[in-house]
Amino acid sequence: MAIVEMLMPKMGESIIEGTVLTWLKKEGDTIEQDESVLEVATDKVDTEVPSTHAGVLKQILAKEGEVIAVGAPIAIIETAAEKNDVIKPKADSRKEELVAAAPENTATILATPEATLSDNSGDDRFYSPLVQSIAKEEGISKAELSKVPGTGKDSRVTKQDMLNYLSSKTIATKQTSSIPSISAPKTQVSISGSDEIIEMDRMRKMIAQRMLESKRISAHVTSFVEADMTNIVLWRERNKLDYKAKFGESITYTPFFIEAVAKAIRDFPMINISVDGDRIIRKKDINVGMAVALPNGNLIVPIIRNADQLNLVGISKKVNELANLARNNKLNADHLSGGTYTVSNVGSFGNVMGTPIIPQPQVAIMAVGAIVKKPAVVETPTGDVIAIRHKMFLSHSYDHRVVDGSLGGKFVKRVSDYLEAFDINTPL
Repeated sequence: MAIVEMLMPKMGESIIEGTVLTWLKKEGDTIEQDESVLEVATDKVDTEVPSTHAGVLKQILAKEGEVIAVGAPIAIIETAAEKNDVIKPKADSRKEELVAAAPENTATILATPEATLSDNSGDDRFYSPLVQSIAKEEGISKAELSKVPGTGKDSRVTKQDMLNYLSSKTIATKQTSSIPSISAPKTQVSISGSDEIIEMDRMRKMIAQRMLESKRISAHVTSFVEADMTNIVLWRERNKLDYKAKFGESITYTPFFIEAVAKAIRDFPMINISVDGDRIIRKKDINVGMAVALPNGNLIVPIIRNADQLNLVGISKKVNELANLARNNKLNADHLSGGTYTVSNVGSFGNVMGTPIIPQPQVAIMAVGAIVKKPAVVETPTGDVIAIRHKMFLSHSYDHRVVDGSLGGKFVKRVSDYLEAFDINTPL
């Protein structure tokens, strides 16, 4: 018999750790290769992890709720191989996996040696990028961070440890003028006997946390433009049946929005950036995220990579593919990582406009409203006339730390220009 270590797998290019949610097998169970053994949650998505070998699950090393680094052992499997030793990768190979997990265009904090926070303070604990980011935003030095109690594996500091530390620090110092903690102070809520108490699921907690973090980090400003969508509406009505017959799927308005946004980003590349401390990181790739509603009502944002390199049909196919994966809970971490700009279609809920919150570490997001018929003044060669047009509001929220009103306003106007300039005679 041979003993094999099952390791925490890479679940996306930017994922370096995962939280064990549930073990689907127990110690002593016989498992097949590629059979799902446990469920793991990352900051992107929940996913089932298959077994790397067939055999017997001899020992579970990672408990439910523990945060485990990519490449770390999570279980011991006894296989039927005629070899009586432990098969496990070298430590160096795990380190290479961690480095490989960080994409080329992510923030420097993920790629530089300083990310381990190992300095002369003698603190050799591993700190995740999220913990480092919180420490940086809150002005916590490496020496101070080393004193934060860690409840994770090997006394690692988790995000909740940081939130608890910041909360207690705020109360202790009574610095009302300081930057507020990510964790909002609790207020007393009155509950009557007829009220229903609903516990937030893990995804809702994560969404709530990210929204608070984004409002704290970015100086949100929103600009609005009303676009004339008549040409696009008429083209879609004229071609939607032929499109479905030719490609086997429907075409929605979302591909038109993403195509216009990708073109505008090429014109204004300083929208396609992120912020790392005092540095601005301009992204080379244009990866547009689209907000999709899940069956449970939560929102998730899969990414269309290199959207500027796809034509309308290519974008439409990608939109439909990602939307179907999202609605069937089949998205993985790679589908959700690497976004540089986001589009949210609030019009699908009947809303005419909204003020969306920026998904970090991006610096801008656009909400597209419902397309509504309106009387409008139209210029013709023989003079102005009033006609019924299909109008839609574009709401552009951007981070005023790095995107001024001029750039933010010009960008949303350029998106509107591309939408209005769509050629109604475009061939299918």
